[in-house]
Amino acid sequence: MGEKTIPMLPCRTIQPVLDFYTVLGFEVTFQQRSPNPYAVVERGGIQLHFFGMKQYEPTESYSTCYIRTDDVDGLHEVFRSRLKAAYGRIPTRGLPRIGPLKDTSHGVRQFLVTDPGGNCLRIGQPTSQDHHHRPAPKETFSRALHHASLLADSRDDPAGAAKIIDRVLRMDDEQPTPVRLLRLLALRADVARRLGDEETATSMLARAAAVHLTEQERESVHDDLKRLEELRS
Repeated sequence: MGEKTIPMLPCRTIQPVLDFYTVLGFEVTFQQRSPNPYAVVERGGIQLHFFGMKQYEPTESYSTCYIRTDDVDGLHEVFRSRLKAAYGRIPTRGLPRIGPLKDTSHGVRQFLVTDPGGNCLRIGQPTSQDHHHRPAPKETFSRALHHASLLADSRDDPAGAAKIIDRVLRMDDEQPTPVRLLRLLALRADVARRLGDEETATSMLARAAAVHLTEQERESVHDDLKRLEELRS
């Protein structure tokens, strides 16, 4: 048995999509202009097919596919480096864009890439045999982070994530631990940047810089510290 699944993704105009994937290190292995626009890109074991739709609206796209890798950290770094070299910056909002690398609540370490056609690639590496979403934590700030992360990264709802974080950061009767505070501030700065709210992003970055962590605590929030560094650059 030699079956293989290949995603076929829509786009309004194929060439900008092909240019984007070429930047990421893909090779265009097939391109057809008539009778219907169609193209194929490949990189290692990843093969993606695209077809043109004149009435397609990239900003309203729900097209997505999942790509599994055994080196998600390496692939994320390669994609980011190539994007920065091509565009002079790493695009984190609008189209195209690349998201942060994160450990999810369903046993996968992943990041998202959205191409100029609005197609979202979820690229991940399993970290557990159990891929069911873990129950939301009961502790107030961990629970807020859990739900805000889902909204920001799984449902593409940064505004919803911002509301959750803002609500718990205004609480007077409870205070988060330094680790939880830093993670909340990092995510809030991230979603503020995605929403184009530079004032809030700057404020959150300043608050995060003032959080004192031990070396052990810093190690536990490695991804968050890296994201904060990226947001400051």
